[in-house]
Order: sequence, then C-alpha cells, then structure tokens
Amino acid sequence: MPQLRRRTGHRSRTPLALTVPALLAVAFLLLPLVGILARTPWPDLVGHLTTPETVEALRLSLLVSFWALGLSLVLGVPLAWLLARVPFRGKAFVRSLVLLPMVLPPTVGGVALLLAFGRRGLLGPYLEDWFGITLPFHTSGAVLAATFVAMPFLVISLEGALGGLRPRYEETAASLGASPVRVLLTVTMPMVAPGLLAGAALTWARALGEFGATITFAGNLPGTTQTLPLQVYLLLQEAPEAATSVSLLLLAIAMLVLIALRGRWTGTPADRTAKTVADTAGPDRIGADTVALRDPAGPQDAARLPDAGGLPHATGLPDPTRNHRSTAGPETAAVPEATAPAPAGTRELWPLHAHVTGFNQLTLDAEPGTTIAVVGPNGAGKTTLLRALLGLTTRAHARLTLGGTDVTELPPHRRGVAWVPQDGALFPHLTALANTAYGLRAHGIPRREARHEAQEWLDRLGVGHLAHRRPGQLSGGQAQRVALARALAARPRALLLDEPLAALDQTTRARVRHTLRHHLDGFGGVCLIVTHDPVEAVALADRVLVLDDGRALQDAPPEEVTRHPRSPWVARMLGRNAWPGTTTAHGLRLADGGTLVVSDPLPPGTDALAIIAPEAVSVHPERPSGSPRNVWPGTVREITASGSRLRVLITSDAAPDLVAEITPQAAAELGLADGTAVWTSVKATETTLVPR
Repeated sequence: MPQLRRRTGHRSRTPLALTVPALLAVAFLLLPLVGILARTPWPDLVGHLTTPETVEALRLSLLVSFWALGLSLVLGVPLAWLLARVPFRGKAFVRSLVLLPMVLPPTVGGVALLLAFGRRGLLGPYLEDWFGITLPFHTSGAVLAATFVAMPFLVISLEGALGGLRPRYEETAASLGASPVRVLLTVTMPMVAPGLLAGAALTWARALGEFGATITFAGNLPGTTQTLPLQVYLLLQEAPEAATSVSLLLLAIAMLVLIALRGRWTGTPADRTAKTVADTAGPDRIGADTVALRDPAGPQDAARLPDAGGLPHATGLPDPTRNHRSTAGPETAAVPEATAPAPAGTRELWPLHAHVTGFNQLTLDAEPGTTIAVVGPNGAGKTTLLRALLGLTTRAHARLTLGGTDVTELPPHRRGVAWVPQDGALFPHLTALANTAYGLRAHGIPRREARHEAQEWLDRLGVGHLAHRRPGQLSGGQAQRVALARALAARPRALLLDEPLAALDQTTRARVRHTLRHHLDGFGGVCLIVTHDPVEAVALADRVLVLDDGRALQDAPPEEVTRHPRSPWVARMLGRNAWPGTTTAHGLRLADGGTLVVSDPLPPGTDALAIIAPEAVSVHPERPSGSPRNVWPGTVREITASGSRLRVLITSDAAPDLVAEITPQAAAELGLADGTAVWTSVKATETTLVPR
C-alpha cells in the first residue's frame, strides 16, 4: 500500500516548467492587492470612508449600479433567451455585439455613447426635442454607461445556463399541461436561477466599478455623476491615502461578490444537482438482466436472453393471449380545447387515431384502454413517434385525434398527452411530491388535493417515503418511479412512456410493472410504451408495434409477434434465430447464399424471414446422417449460460450465424470450447417462414 501511494503521488506531480510560471502569475495578480492592504492607513480608514464626498459618491454608485442591473435584466434576459433558444440569421454577429463592450476600451465606449446619445449624436437631438431627455452629464447617462459595459456579463451567464438546460424538462412540463408562461416561471427560470444570479451579481459589481465610459459620457459632476471610482480618481490627486482607503472598499465589495459566486460562474444546471445518494432499500441499477420468455405455442419453444454475466433470473409472465383491459364501450366524451384532467375516480374513454408522416410513415388506430408496445432497433423512430404525437418535433408530423376530436393544431400543453422520457426529466428544484403534483397543479387542482393525490401515487409505486427528497437525492430507479407517478397522476388522455422501467432492478421492475398494469386496467386512453424488454411487451401490451426505419413492419397482438416475428431484430430480441431471404419451391434462398429447406414453404418469390428456435438446432461433432435436411459445418465462437442450459453461438461460411441451446452435459460430451469445429443441423419441420 505505501508503494501504491508513492506511485500515485509520482504520477500526479506537476511539471516544474508549468509550476514556476503559474506561481509567477499568482504573484503578479496578488501583489497589487497586497499593495493596497499594505498601504491602507488603517487608523484613518473609517474617517476617510465617512467623509460627505465619499458617502455621496457611494450613494450615487449604488443608485447607478442598481439601475444598471435593472436595465440589464429588462434587456439582457430576452436577448440571452434568443441567443440560447432561437435560431436566426446573424446570431454570430449579435453575439459579437454582446461581447464587444467587454473587450472595448471603456473610454472608447464612452465616446461611442456620446456620438450615439449626445446632443449632437445620432439619437440625442431627438430624445431632447421630443421627450426632453438629456443623457450626457446626467445621472441617467451614468446609468446608461454602466449598463453598456456591464450587461454582457448577464447575457453570457444566462445564455450559458439556458444552453445547458436540456429542453426535455420544459417539454415534459408542457406534456403535463403547463402553459408556456407556467413552464417559464416554474421550470425554466428556477433551473437557470444560479446562472441568472451569477450574471446579475457580476453585472452589478461591474456597474459599481465602472469608470472610463462614465467619465467620458456622463462627466464627473459631484452629486450627479461622480461615482465612487471617479471619487478615487480625484482623491489620487488631492489625498492619496484617502484614495487607498476608498479603493480598499471597492476591492472588498468585489471580493465579496466573487466569494458569493464561488462554484456558480461555470457549469450547467445539471452540474449543480446534489449528489445522488443510495436508496435506503437498496440501489436500483440499470442492467440487461436475463429474462425468460415463453412462447404460447409451448414450452419447447422457450428462449432466454442472457445478461452480460450469463446469470439468469426468473420472471413470471402473464398469458400473452389474455386481454387484461376492456376496450368495449362507446365514446362518452369529446376533447375540449382545454385539457383539464378528469376528476379522480371517473372514467372517460379516449380512442386514438394518428396518421404520422415525415420520418415515420404509419397510421395508428387504438380503442380506449389499449396499450401498445413500440419496439425496434436503435434509430427505428420509436422516440420520434412519441414526440410527433406530442407535437414536439419537426422530424415527423402526426395528425392526431383523441376521443373523436382533432387535437393536431393544439399546443403540447393542451393535448392531454403525458410523456415520460427515458431519463425521467424530474425537475431538480422540486421535491418528489411537488414533481408528482405538478401536472395536477398545472390543471388548476387545489394545492392540498393535488399533493394528497400525488402522495397516493408515490405510495403505489413504492417511493412514498421519499416524497420530500429532491431528484438529486434519489437513485436512478427511484427517480424513474417518481417520473412514472408524475405522468400517471396528471390524469392524461394518452400516455407515452419511453422505456419507463429501464432503470429499475428486476425485483422493483416486476412490482412497478404490476402497478402499471393495474393502472392501465382502468385507463380510458391509449398508452404507448417504447421498450427493449420482451417481458414488458408481453406483460403490459395488447399490441406490439414493430418499427424499422420509421415504418411499421408489424402491428399485432403479442402472441402473434412472438410466434411469427417479421423483423430479424424482434426475433433476436425474443431469443430466436432469424434468417432473411426469398422463398423458393422448397424453402428459402438466403440473402447471403445457400438454401434452407422447410416443410411448409410459402409461394415462390416471397420476401420472408426464417425463424428457428435455438432448441431446434442440433450440434454434432461430425457430419450427421439421417433425417436433417439442413446441415452446415461451423465453429463455436461463444458459450453463455442461460438458466440451466447453455447458448452456443456458431459461425459458418455456409450459413448465417446460428445460436443453439443445449444442456451443459451435452456441451461437455461434445467438448465444446471457443474455436471448436462442429456440425449443425435443423429439421425442415422445425423452421417457420414468416412473410416480411
């Protein structure tokens, strides 16, 4: 251990070539400050600071700096918003204008102000003739000069904070029913408040210390424009010791501002979130744990998906042939323009019809109470579909009808469509309880009632005891459950969940899945769940929508997708081998060459997918003889455990990659290891062809 510490210390040693210049730089910055402290006449300090001239200059400095701060807020906040959020031509030029006063010599800035607002400037004559306003050599001129040089600090700080704020927070708030103004006041501004406060403090401090532009544009008139920095300039000529005392005062104010801003000047809102703590009941972790999916055709077609460590877990699945939600019943209400949620305990029916164009090309029709699992590979358009239904993307457009009323032209906050993004997007400045009650409060539900109902939802999802924690104090799984509770509590007319259970461990996932299914049993709208978990697709969904490149490859009940997947990705997700090709009179001509013989071929020329269960693949040490019609040589490339069996990946030059599932005893008898040469065979009767 001592040796390890010595190594670590050696690796972190700073090069001498950098240390010396850095220390010189610190000394260069520190020495002038030390000079002020060393030369300050401490016995006379109070007397110097309490002279009538100094007190008047300090009063005027505070007046000018606070007015400059107010003007900077009025003008700078909208400018920062535009620079951070609105794309427009000439943005780089506008940003350069914002930065210009920071690099421009202050006296040059004063000359520019004089030529613009002076009595002979561009606007000065009109201001004086029309409004009777004279800016030069007036206190208002000092305010204008201070604003000119100080406002960039506010704009830059706030623009950085707005740029670091992920739009999903505001989009999620809109999906919960919050209007743009409410989103701005309750989500955006609180989350960028540290950046706004930092910019405001720096702006005020810079305005308080402004000298060059003020003396050039507004002059140095005692009681009118003679601020504290100008007082220092005069005292240097008449009373140097008093000038040092007043300089110390300005130095102390500047240092107090910087100390107060420590850690706030840099970083995005996410960087300032409190450190996550562990769940008291145990952490929820993101993982690709093993799931067992039983095909309703029979146990012989079982397929298991191993996790990274090959360790299985048991998960109870409902019968995928069940219909656990009633979809009967006529439409009972129409969507009004305002989307106030229905009172708790009532049931309204909201069928969904959506025609999606753009990147996604599909039509969705679903009766009330229907849950649709949306699956597909990365980039298939799953999240884009959800965002199109929310009206949050230009990549795809959805003509959306809820309950018989077209809501396409309504903004997201009036559609009644709640969304849970992948990361949950909990508002970090609100507690779990306030987050959950947010949608209800946005719809005008009284605070006490909203918080009571929110607490009930948190209790149902097993996080009620965390109601008063902020998101930064929750584990990933806890935060995801709170986000789910928030969406369910908003009483939406359509519910969009983007991998809502991905951050939960398997035990918690099963419990939350049961709670979610119980809620969906009485849900009068349509729920779309994006998922990569076949257990969720079977346990929660009435239909499975398979997307690829924005198109719908399959939209069918879970049992149909399980038996006859039309997408290679879905087939592999279910643990099956999937080979694409074109049918012939006797089987399937594979895309990579070769032919697969099947017992029940489709009409020749059909694009199809051959589905082969891993249990149907036989592994032999030598070329088999007998009934198998499909025989290929291959090489073992990977062996992973799946429950009490092993999954063996076999590659071949004569056929696509093949996964076989065998017992450990059989693997031992065959002497399987990475690189072992084997033969594989599949009976014609064990292969199913599915049209694509």
